[in-house]
Amino acid sequence: MTYKILIPEKIADEGISYLTERGYEIKRGSNTSGEAFAGDLLECDGVIVRSAKVDEAVIKRCERLKVIAKHGVGVDNIDLEAAKKHGKRVVFTPDANACSVAEHAMMLILACAKRLLFMAGSYATGDFAVKNKASASEVRGKTLGLAGIGRIGSLVANMAKYGFGMNILVYDPYVTPERLADGIELASSWDELWTCSDFVSIHMPLTEETEKCVGGAEFALMKSTAYLVNTARGGIVDESALIKALECKKIAGAGLDVTEPEPAHKDNPLFCMDNVILTPHCASGTLESLARMAVDAAQGIDEVLSGRSPSWPIV
Repeated sequence: MTYKILIPEKIADEGISYLTERGYEIKRGSNTSGEAFAGDLLECDGVIVRSAKVDEAVIKRCERLKVIAKHGVGVDNIDLEAAKKHGKRVVFTPDANACSVAEHAMMLILACAKRLLFMAGSYATGDFAVKNKASASEVRGKTLGLAGIGRIGSLVANMAKYGFGMNILVYDPYVTPERLADGIELASSWDELWTCSDFVSIHMPLTEETEKCVGGAEFALMKSTAYLVNTARGGIVDESALIKALECKKIAGAGLDVTEPEPAHKDNPLFCMDNVILTPHCASGTLESLARMAVDAAQGIDEVLSGRSPSWPIV
């Protein structure tokens, strides 16, 4: 029997080659939602999704479907409970994009500290003297607070501590002090993270528990000189509260790779703020990361359909 795999979104050629070399038939999808997506999936045994939404209606309808592979880490676009209920396996690629996202988070931290967007934008308009009007700052000796320290957060901690001499403070309810590397401090509370940090970088999944868990209360605790960095999911942050905190200068600025919704509306005030750097959810989009995600997702498909235990299972 030849298994058929749906590819509804663009993935790196390495992932396609991994599957075709192992005898799988590839079906290129025509859409990522609605009737067209479900129709494409009806005749397939597996699917690799990036942002395509796989809800219970789709899962229940597609009886032939055996495995859903997430091209990436965040699985908030897949109904995991429905997958489990209907006997579908779900795999993901947790090691593939960690380096790329961590580097992007570190880039945003540095760009915020150096007022990069404001300096470059002003100079482009002929204002060479902007260097005398806006103060940049060093990150060495500053405290980087990490909301979550999984694979990506751990890499950010190492880059910041050993590459830039920053102090690292972590809040993660699933981590004990013994599991942290030497020199990394575990915050005693959620509030301490926000009160004591010069930068807070978010590295947690979007769940019912974490949705909008960062809002007005957290911004009220932050130093007026502190920055928020988010390369995780936009829904973790109460965006209206963030905009308010930025407008009234409660915090110094933000570096964001994610918003809620995505793409952000063109009239979103964040686009007009000179203390905000907003990138289009591209942190994981390096050539190296995209290739790893495609191959790891394809590997998960192959492991499930060939009867082996998947390397990175969720359901």
